[in-house]
Amino acid sequence: MARVCQVTGKTPIVGNKVSHSNIKTKRRFLPNLQKKKFYLVEEDKWITLKLTTDAMRTINKNGLMSVVKQLRAKGEKI
Repeated sequence: MARVCQVTGKTPIVGNKVSHSNIKTKRRFLPNLQKKKFYLVEEDKWITLKLTTDAMRTINKNGLMSVVKQLRAKGEKI
């Protein structure tokens, strides 16, 4: 599975690693992905999402059901 957040869509980005002597080499900055299980009370089932910690804060703010509705509207299978 790709390193992509299911809620926010964050993906790895490319940047430079800069040494003490200022030599630049390419590197990847990976998103802080976590696998998290949530219980959907409305549907009486558990769902597992692969999301960033930023997305966890979004779920806390907006509620799980509203985030799940947005994901299903995008065509994501949950």
